[in-house]
Amino acid sequence: MRIVRFVDPDGRERHGERVDDRSARVIEGDLFGEFRVTDDLRPIGKLLAPLLPRAILCIGLNYRQHAAETGARLPEYPVLFFKAPGALQNPGDPIVIPAVEPVEVDYECELAFVIGRAGKNIPREQALDHVLGYTCANDVSGRRWQKSLNGKQWCRGKSFDTFCPLGPDLVTRDALGDAGQLGIRTILNGEVMQDSSTSDMIFDVPALVSFLSEGTTLLPGMLVLTGTPQGVGFARDPQVFLRAGDTVVIEIDGIGRLENPVVGEGE
Repeated sequence: MRIVRFVDPDGRERHGERVDDRSARVIEGDLFGEFRVTDDLRPIGKLLAPLLPRAILCIGLNYRQHAAETGARLPEYPVLFFKAPGALQNPGDPIVIPAVEPVEVDYECELAFVIGRAGKNIPREQALDHVLGYTCANDVSGRRWQKSLNGKQWCRGKSFDTFCPLGPDLVTRDALGDAGQLGIRTILNGEVMQDSSTSDMIFDVPALVSFLSEGTTLLPGMLVLTGTPQGVGFARDPQVFLRAGDTVVIEIDGIGRLENPVVGEGE
């Protein structure tokens, strides 16, 4: 099933099963409990991020070739950081470059998954039972804060408003199949900047679910971003950072295409 969150022509926010680019069948109930797809076919007035996450957990340095391009050693354990839920952005809405300082804004295509069932100390072989589905994410990053300012503050650099575009579809686990063999790309102004496969991940989805649940309860509605492949802007020569007027597209095979324009704050 491909689940979308949208505003219908009556102005009501809904979840639905996507039928095509313009319509969805309304879902009634709780996505993280009991729900059903109705026969109520509604036009999609505006697409929204597929959920409002309870928390946004992010994994850094999780692709082998990305580690190589940054000169970093492969991590022994997943590298965890967080984005503020307020960083969430809808498909099609702008990534806003903050006016407060030159933050050197970068793109990062990422496979994201949503926890659908609570669990703690989850063994690897049961991990996927706790995943509701997958979507596209852009882990937009303010590199100056992440890399240099005041002790290298990852959460600060990752949590500016609009720095987590998400969507458009949440593809359920049964509909997607194996998330470990998916092509993943970033396209900036029509040029492919990142082009890889989730098979290059150091820690796959079951490993991440198991690790993140060690001593910690994973709750329904938590969002996990699984890391980015090689080709990020700060590792290029010359470096490439987002500018007002750019358009960023994240593509993941079997999931979809997430597109956002870039603007300056106040525009």
